[in-house]
Amino acid sequence: MNLPSLRDAIRIHGLDAKKSFGQHFLLDPGIVARIAALAGDMAGRHVVEIGPGPGGLTRALLDTKAGAVHAVEIDQRAWPLLDELVAHADGRLILVKADATALDTATLCPAPRKIIANLPYNVGTPLLIGWLRQAALWERMTLMFQLEVAERICAAPDTSAYGRLGVIAQWCATCNIVMKVPPGAFSPPPKVDSAVVDIVPKAEQPSAALFKAMEHVTNLAFGQRRKMLRASLRPIGGEALLEKAGIIATRRAETLSIDEFATLAKLVCTES
Repeated sequence: MNLPSLRDAIRIHGLDAKKSFGQHFLLDPGIVARIAALAGDMAGRHVVEIGPGPGGLTRALLDTKAGAVHAVEIDQRAWPLLDELVAHADGRLILVKADATALDTATLCPAPRKIIANLPYNVGTPLLIGWLRQAALWERMTLMFQLEVAERICAAPDTSAYGRLGVIAQWCATCNIVMKVPPGAFSPPPKVDSAVVDIVPKAEQPSAALFKAMEHVTNLAFGQRRKMLRASLRPIGGEALLEKAGIIATRRAETLSIDEFATLAKLVCTES
């Protein structure tokens, strides 16, 4: 593509990262190319990108064999720059001028679908939970988060990072941190490190009702994580529920495996 450099494009359009959008622009061409490569086979895939900003990662995605890239951007200031990119992309880039948190992103494109994004820091977690609710519709998600959030997604039981997010994510998908990115790779540099998480949905996915039950169970269990489960889970049966699940009532949430949480969710779903 015969385009100005990313930094020149940003300068020409006077585009600066906005704190209210949680923006930190990723400008290093080597890093965005590596993120695109980490997403695996791209041939014929439809990619959804959230928050492209000036389009650094977007350019890297267009350099792959992806069938099309659907870039969702809420920031009107970035639209003129991205429209120029659309004009050079031979129909392979579709700019969706909308708020990603208000979209059913799976409806933007046909399967096979992937999500690849440097997510805005302030909406990354709720977006991920929404995608996990429909994980069967996605082949793979390659997502950049703050390192702390990435560690929570991939955390093992009996660790300080283990909580609701990790249980739900690992219940629905295989999750691994595949790349760490220092603050200096961004403009402006964030105050924390970032990391890319590879999320591959499992072949079998929970029903909507079972997913809702898991959300409820984990909200209660980790909402009062210092309490024993017999107390934190009292609103949904407490000791009686735990006895049915074969779980000792004096345990705490962070000691339970994902399979044990799944057992609790199934019992709650069946009894509701």
